[in-house]
Amino acid sequence: MPVSVSVHSWVEEDPKEIMQSIYECMERTCEKLRLLNIDISNIKALGVTNQRETTLVWDKETGEPLYNAIVYRESLINKSPGKTRTTSRPSISTYFSAVKLRWLLDNVEEVQQAVLSQRAMFGTVDSWIIWCLTGGNNGGVHCTDVSNASRTMLFNIHSMDWDPELQKSGSLAGVPISGCLGDQSAALVGQMCFREGQSKNTYGTGCFMLRNTGTKPLMSDHGLLTTVAYKLGKDEPACYALEGSVAIAGAVVRWLKDNLGIVQSSSEIEKLAAAAGTSHGCYFVPAFSGLYAPYWEPSARGIICGLTQFTNRNHLAFAALEAVCFQTREILDAMNQDSGVPLTELQVDGGMTSNRLLMQLQADILCIPVVRPTMSETTALGAAMAAGAAEGVGVWSLSPSHLPHATSEKYEPQINIDERVPLRSLEESRPEIHELGDQRALLQYQRDNRCRKKMNGTPWGVPPPPPHIRADP
Repeated sequence: MPVSVSVHSWVEEDPKEIMQSIYECMERTCEKLRLLNIDISNIKALGVTNQRETTLVWDKETGEPLYNAIVYRESLINKSPGKTRTTSRPSISTYFSAVKLRWLLDNVEEVQQAVLSQRAMFGTVDSWIIWCLTGGNNGGVHCTDVSNASRTMLFNIHSMDWDPELQKSGSLAGVPISGCLGDQSAALVGQMCFREGQSKNTYGTGCFMLRNTGTKPLMSDHGLLTTVAYKLGKDEPACYALEGSVAIAGAVVRWLKDNLGIVQSSSEIEKLAAAAGTSHGCYFVPAFSGLYAPYWEPSARGIICGLTQFTNRNHLAFAALEAVCFQTREILDAMNQDSGVPLTELQVDGGMTSNRLLMQLQADILCIPVVRPTMSETTALGAAMAAGAAEGVGVWSLSPSHLPHATSEKYEPQINIDERVPLRSLEESRPEIHELGDQRALLQYQRDNRCRKKMNGTPWGVPPPPPHIRADP
């Protein structure tokens, strides 16, 4: 789906194109099911999952969007993130929906007029999708779920209510929408991380690590977010998670392709990086739109340094993959500090996990196994699991005894034990962090604490062979 990116790193999407892609997806899915001789009348329910903080406002009478959906908009506020955090809401940041809504109210005349005449509807993308699918301006349902609401800055995650301080179509017509989860919550469910302490990391445009903290919210002291993971039923308790968000992961590959022309396709980066086997002292901090967790510094900008006459595109490709892995390591370290229980295994999903070299690098840098399910579309799977387990649908149960066995690929760390350099916190390893600034501090952090990778028995010049496939007991 087309995305609008301006020179100021403002990212927007057309709400109508979002819905068009939804309709096309539904119709093509039904068409493929028919080709497989599957009767679509057997579909009992639909689940919705979405990019969470993306924000839009539309006219409830005409059904027309009043502005593009805002994915990211830099410098909407002057206040430094983290300074106004409360125990019920996240820190003020342009990452969250309320700040985007404030910008729309202040700068878009159509939104201002619709608010005055009580025609404006606000929501995250799930609200827009459900409203359109259930009739739109002809009786559409305006709703959301707790995993999306908790990302708006307008929702109290303790009372599970809006904070008082802030205050029907196509081939599947008639099929109820019984599940709704934000994309990262859906991935957590799809990975079946229902036990306290289980964690997953999704490698998409950005990187998002969630750790299930059970039914009690754990407030972070190390730059992470406390969020609602899911609530699977009206009478079921809400489960919470610690989350670390990285702004740029897969987007760095797209940048190398579209902006520098280093690769012709996203899949090519693995071959280039494997051909080099090292970044040769080249370091890449892809802070294109600032730094998210654990720094929350929107003014940070990207850096590529350590270039020599020997540096070529292969080294840049390797440095880009390393950047994703090191950012993930920082999130993992913060999560371990907050929870007090080190993670022993990381479950992963998302488009970038098809890159076997990246997964092996990640296992080496984290110094723990990385487990990738053979069914990599865990976000869609999580939404389907929630929909099928909903009250009144009951296609399956999500109780531990009823969960299916999942096959997966496991990447073990393949560096020698004496080569593992423990990654210390920035404050311990770099007392001058405040003088350097976040960008250079992150760069020095990577340089000084870089894990020395050595594949046991496998030359770096080729991608590693596929790991063994296991079936979880």
